[in-house]
Amino acid sequence: MNNVRFNYCKALLAIAAICILLLTASVQAQQTEPTARWNAAQYGVKPSETEDQTDALQALLDKAGQAGGGTVELASGRYRINGNLSIPGGVTLKGTYSVPPTVNRKDDNLKGTVLLAYAGKGDPEGKPFIFLAGDNAVIAGVIIIYPEWDRKVVPPIPYPPCIASSHTNNVGVLDCCLLNPYEGIRMVQAHRHLLRNITGYPIWRGLLVDQCYDIGRVENFHYWPFGLSYNPKDPYCEWINKNGVAFEFARTDWEYVCNTFCFGYGVGYKFSEYRHGAANGNFLGLGADSCRRAVLVEQSQEPGLLITNGEFVGRWTSQDSVCIEVAEGNRGKVSLNNCSFWGPVETCIRSNSAKGQLTANACHFVNWDNGGTGASAIKIAAGKAIISNSTFQQAGTHVEVLPSAKSVVITGNQAEGGLNVDGVQLPQTVMAANELNPLDRMTTEDKQQYIIDLGTSNDAAFIRNWHGPEQFVNNQNETITSRWTTRESKVNLPVVPGKAYQLTVRLRANRYRDADASPAAALWLEDKQVASLSQKETALPHPDETGVITVQIPAQDKDRLTLVFKAPGWVPAEVYQRSNDYRTLGVQVDKIEMKAQ
Repeated sequence: MNNVRFNYCKALLAIAAICILLLTASVQAQQTEPTARWNAAQYGVKPSETEDQTDALQALLDKAGQAGGGTVELASGRYRINGNLSIPGGVTLKGTYSVPPTVNRKDDNLKGTVLLAYAGKGDPEGKPFIFLAGDNAVIAGVIIIYPEWDRKVVPPIPYPPCIASSHTNNVGVLDCCLLNPYEGIRMVQAHRHLLRNITGYPIWRGLLVDQCYDIGRVENFHYWPFGLSYNPKDPYCEWINKNGVAFEFARTDWEYVCNTFCFGYGVGYKFSEYRHGAANGNFLGLGADSCRRAVLVEQSQEPGLLITNGEFVGRWTSQDSVCIEVAEGNRGKVSLNNCSFWGPVETCIRSNSAKGQLTANACHFVNWDNGGTGASAIKIAAGKAIISNSTFQQAGTHVEVLPSAKSVVITGNQAEGGLNVDGVQLPQTVMAANELNPLDRMTTEDKQQYIIDLGTSNDAAFIRNWHGPEQFVNNQNETITSRWTTRESKVNLPVVPGKAYQLTVRLRANRYRDADASPAAALWLEDKQVASLSQKETALPHPDETGVITVQIPAQDKDRLTLVFKAPGWVPAEVYQRSNDYRTLGVQVDKIEMKAQ
């Protein structure tokens, strides 16, 4: 019995000794193995809007870097950072957000992690607020606010970039709101960067990518006027809307950009050429609203820019917005597929590149020529272009081809009133299978006698550089559809060669005093004046009453003539005290008739 008890006790002691050894080994392992996460609050970093947390937070970031990497976690609260933060390689500075946060006002009582940035005021090339200093460095889940920002200060005070990285690989910016930085993110030689789920309203520039020689990714950005009440005429908003750039891409190879949006910038997407070159890449789901230039291509690599599913809107209150402009020096190809254009737009696409090529396929053009000057939806001033399988929702000039263009192929397009191409007679313009306009459908018999009713959808093929359709009530109380001329408006008149014609124009007299105007209002046929439009020199009735001018046209050896309305112009807002109409008008025309003699 005693031996049994002795053996039992001996066994218990052995088990206890083993447990102690295991526990000791576990404690020693915990003391020697590096941790993957650091809670910043346990290391003296605390939310405060008055006490600077720069040193405490930087010390913890360095500690994580020395340990081989990991995540430094910041709890909810507002953290004052007077200096700059450098995130070592392999370290993630992580706030509370796992989705891209947004802010209504910078002084809101926000829940979540908020960093208050103060460093670098007045020094745009100073140290960035947050520098991703090594490979695989990441900042995620925070809101960054510049408390000293003041929208009343215009031009805005510059600061260094909010977040930057250079000479790194695989850095990331995730789930962040950059509320009001002067410059948002700058990536230079930051290869394979991942920038995802970013919101905010950077002032001067939202993103710069340069010298990225292995594919960088930019995904799900939403640059919109968070933190302020937007007004396009407010000096601060207007400054951004004329000077700000949301996204800029210089030398970057195979950049992948997906589902990005910006609002209220001078340029939405800018493709530049810096010392090391320009960009090529895949750009899917681009959006730019209220931008003076939604896309500006100053330069691109020969492989080109592949832009798909873009949505582009002109700058609110403007009359000079161009959605996509390709500059003269561009050498690469710009390919547009399934893009849509609308809003206050002068011209949807303007290509000036003599060496590059433009392709627009399956695109939709809703609005253009918002200033009523006769601008075209697409203008090809140089180089080569293919416009195919696209739709134009309004009447007007759909495509304009200048003599300086090399080759323009236009096929399979549909348009309100039929496709209207200015420059169709040029040898470099090739057209096929487009919806015909009334001018193209005219037979020899049709050309014997026809009427152009100004302001209807059928007039667009005949006219150039006129204001938009409108109505007036004549002295017989009839509602008449018409158009105003500009200082120089043109009409294409089909004729049968060898036939003389009688031209009849029904219009309303000028409302301005043009006795001393030079040149006086007149009607020209090609380069010859054929009639005066001045009330003083003609039998036109009192202004606001309809009159008729008749001109005899001798037989011609060509099949089309150009009729030109010239006038000094007048501005309704300068004549009528309560008018907000600042257009420059000539005369108002409602009907043009041609009859062979």
